[in-house]
Amino acid sequence: MNTMPLSPPTAAKKSHLTTIHGITITDDYFWLRERENPEVLDHLHAENAYTQQVMAHTQELQEELYKEMRAKIKETDMTFPDKMGDYYYYSRTEEGQQYPIYCRHYENGEEEIILDVNQLAAEHAYFSLGTLKLSPCQTFLAYSYDVDGSEYFRISVKNVQSGEIVGHTITDTHGTAEWLSDSSGFIYTRLDEQFRPYKVFYHDIMQPQEKDSLLFHDKDDAFFIDIHKSKDGKYIFVQTASSTTSEAWFVSSQAPLGELQCIEPRNHGREYYADSKDDILFIMTNDNAKNFKIMQTTIENPSINSWQEIWAHNENQRLQWIELFDKKMVICYRRGGLQRLYITDYSFHNGMEIPMPEQTFSLSGGRNFQPDAAFYRFNYTSPITPASVIDISFDDYTLHTRKTTEVQGYSPEQYCVESHTVMAADGTEIPLTILMKKDFVRDGSHPCLLYGYGSYGISMPDRFSSNIFSLLDRGFCYALAHIRGGGEHGEKWHDQGKMLEKINTFTDFIACGDYLTKNLFTQTQKMVIEGGSAGGLLMGAVTNLRPDLCKAVIAHVPFVDVINTMLDPTLPLTVTEYEEWGNPNEKQYFDYMMSYSPYDNVTEKEYPNILAIGGLNDPRVSYWEPAKWVAKIREKKTDSNIVLLKTNMDSGHFGTTGRFNYLKEIAFDYAYMIWMTQ
Repeated sequence: MNTMPLSPPTAAKKSHLTTIHGITITDDYFWLRERENPEVLDHLHAENAYTQQVMAHTQELQEELYKEMRAKIKETDMTFPDKMGDYYYYSRTEEGQQYPIYCRHYENGEEEIILDVNQLAAEHAYFSLGTLKLSPCQTFLAYSYDVDGSEYFRISVKNVQSGEIVGHTITDTHGTAEWLSDSSGFIYTRLDEQFRPYKVFYHDIMQPQEKDSLLFHDKDDAFFIDIHKSKDGKYIFVQTASSTTSEAWFVSSQAPLGELQCIEPRNHGREYYADSKDDILFIMTNDNAKNFKIMQTTIENPSINSWQEIWAHNENQRLQWIELFDKKMVICYRRGGLQRLYITDYSFHNGMEIPMPEQTFSLSGGRNFQPDAAFYRFNYTSPITPASVIDISFDDYTLHTRKTTEVQGYSPEQYCVESHTVMAADGTEIPLTILMKKDFVRDGSHPCLLYGYGSYGISMPDRFSSNIFSLLDRGFCYALAHIRGGGEHGEKWHDQGKMLEKINTFTDFIACGDYLTKNLFTQTQKMVIEGGSAGGLLMGAVTNLRPDLCKAVIAHVPFVDVINTMLDPTLPLTVTEYEEWGNPNEKQYFDYMMSYSPYDNVTEKEYPNILAIGGLNDPRVSYWEPAKWVAKIREKKTDSNIVLLKTNMDSGHFGTTGRFNYLKEIAFDYAYMIWMTQ
């Protein structure tokens, strides 16, 4: 590997100076931001060609891995049907087809295809389906889609009975839509140039977009808008929020639309999220409740002075969401690092936390369309249990598994999952999930993949992936670090890994890596670390702090150019990110961010092997961040290790679409890991 007769591309150095707080920063690769510059595109293509050449010897292995992972998929399959009105809705896949086909039928009736995504995607190198929303009359389908990875979604409406497209396609949307009760139109959110959903419009399906009516405009650049409708269909909610503050408005879904009514004006640091059943408002809020509590009031008198507490704050469990049915309320919270479901009637006299069958797992709400349903449907998975659809009876709270995804050739008894606790640098206990074969021998000879994220209060789920077993079957163990900055242990866990405490995220991850080597799960020369987006920031920071931690690093769409990005408010997400990282225009945050920003802290020393992956159309982490990072590391490093850059020229933040095309990307990554740890 160290005698590879290939030379990597060399990016030209063009000095760019930024002065702030009396400090001048020199950036020789700032020019790589110039997307329309042919020199930039030439450089990205040259990097892709170099990466392809370096990885050419793994081509057979990539193909082997791809076929192996694809063989686990039951290509012709269908989801468990969900009832809405008189129809049962489901999607199915066909052998050889990349995308699902959405269908419905009456009970014991013939199938009607409502949307074949394969047909929509046929002419596009990239195709991502956003929302699917049936009108209340179940005649019209509003569906959103993105054709280049920019996440600027278009919305079209289809008459599912005739198959015809109705009216005009809407552009520059966030991809969400909520119908009025008479099915004449819907409301949706539009994006600004900074990728921020900042306006809410009403669209009559028979009128062009320029005739749409503006309902709401949030002029604060830190706030993003989302919309949802109550399960009973009576009200539409407009929820606008920054990372620390939120505000909710609502309107009757009856046509014509009235004026939006604010529940309670925003107050910095207070979050609240509203839903309704009949004319009762249920509000989840952190007002004097860091891990949130549930309040109740009426539509007629929604202000905070009328809120009454019905579910108290608990410092040991973080409320996540509530779902309202005619007779039951479902409450999801996280305690001890795991999600829990609690079901109760509205008197709270007959409630129960639902026991789950395994010690570690992840769950999410299913498509519970019917407010009068006799059960609650949710999705369940664990590292060794494939995705399952489970119903909880509202009568006796028993569990009924309706469908478990079939994974061909998979034998769960061959594998085991363990939950470990790692002591962080400051004495905090960090959860670490480890998946391996049962015959795995802890003698330090095995390769290991250590994955992490640790930002935005997002918890890393202990869920099933049929792909990871291609590594486990080749001797790997897979470790998932539940580090601070995430949400595994509530809001405090998030707070301890953001702003002026961000360093904890990095040192927690390093502690997990050291734990794996000290306990002989692996050794340094056989460890690969991986993370994406904010997890790519983690990879960059850890690589600077402890370049000896691992043999190789995979950084997907990595947020590594922290200072430059956070100093540019014209970029998507920058302003709203101030509440996660800090505002570098304030010196204390600038100094702290400069201390860990991966790009700014690249120095002359030895680095591990690195594979950085970007997306040309990525609106979240711009393609130039990994490109600049790779160029600077190559310039500064004192070793002979290989640094690769791969830019997906037709996609964005989430990579290639299509269930088989996506496997090829994973096969590429896995082949790289196997090569590096041989």
